[in-house]
Amino acid sequence: MKILHLISQAPDYTGSGKFIQQLIRQGAANGNENFLLAGVQTDFMMPDGLLHPDNCIFVRFDGPDLGFPIAGMSDVMPYPSTVFSSLDPSGLDSYIRVFKQKIRQAVDRFQPDILHTHHLWILSALVRQAAPDLPVVTTCHGTCLRQHQLCPQIFERILPDLKDLDRIIALSNEQKLRITDTIPMPRNRVEVISGGYDETLFFHGTQPVNRRAELVYAGKLSSAKGLPWLLKSLKRLKHLPFRLHIAGSASGLEKEVCLKMARDLGEKCIYHGMLSHSELGELMRKSHIFVLPSFYEGLPLVLMEALACGCRIVATALPGVKEIFDRHDSDLIHLLDLPALETIDQPYKKDEPELESRLADLLEQVICRMRQDGEPDRDAMARITRPYTWKKIYSRMETVYKTLLT
Repeated sequence: MKILHLISQAPDYTGSGKFIQQLIRQGAANGNENFLLAGVQTDFMMPDGLLHPDNCIFVRFDGPDLGFPIAGMSDVMPYPSTVFSSLDPSGLDSYIRVFKQKIRQAVDRFQPDILHTHHLWILSALVRQAAPDLPVVTTCHGTCLRQHQLCPQIFERILPDLKDLDRIIALSNEQKLRITDTIPMPRNRVEVISGGYDETLFFHGTQPVNRRAELVYAGKLSSAKGLPWLLKSLKRLKHLPFRLHIAGSASGLEKEVCLKMARDLGEKCIYHGMLSHSELGELMRKSHIFVLPSFYEGLPLVLMEALACGCRIVATALPGVKEIFDRHDSDLIHLLDLPALETIDQPYKKDEPELESRLADLLEQVICRMRQDGEPDRDAMARITRPYTWKKIYSRMETVYKTLLT
């Protein structure tokens, strides 16, 4: 089977980037031939061993193809980026023209059997236009649904083509409902297949035996991910023995605000910058608690990665997170309910002090429990993570491919 993967931003260490890397690696392991079309920033480096250069076509931002920074599916990316809602008509037309040209070039060169796009956004609509006779599968990562609200004029423009996609992959049942509420199409064309984790990189180790709680946050340095909220909450807990490790990056003012708040914690906080998958796995194995206080997520694969490495989980009770974790042992998974939000990824100002207090209280409970109990139940963690290895997730994805081809 020849599969052309298409993504409008680099297949890097963001959630969708990790997702597409695993589709390519698992596909190759299953004997499929993979090709890639991706939008990339000027300093993009292909992950080692992912694909041969002859099997790739790139749209280069800040370069020969488009003269502005890469347009990210989130408004805060871990590198300089363009916000879709700020694109003027000329920039949007150039974006569409260049991607449409590259899609046709990729289809003509690689002659794929199936096309797998990422995000229910402009690229997927252009693929449907450019390849009307080939099956198109699109994975929704959640951020595209946010862009539908932030850029309604663009969404209305691409909606007719999104309705004609052959299959949409939702990461959770809640996300499937949001998709079918937004895009009028038969519900049986939306499959629910979650993401997975790489068991060769994320696995149990021996946790440190010191009584200081090692906490990890991994993700973009942004308010939508809840990092400022986490840092404010931890300032209330300076009397406890803990150290927070921050892995990730961003650009612009939000990054600077987060780093300033991190410095205020002094020796209780270490900023690692952007880590590779293997480096992140190593950090998680040396830690006790993983914290993701995000206000908006599709299905954060990093939670499964952290749990597979032996970390207890503290996270906001977002729908996709609850769908997987809510039914499991509360000693391992600790979910914090959010109040109504003012925007899709921001709380009301009036609720922020209460949120800080509630997160601080929960973190204190989990830290004290960890210091009292020592290592968590590895068998229980394995029962939760076992169904979500990438090998098992890809098997379900491949079934969708084969169904469309037959």
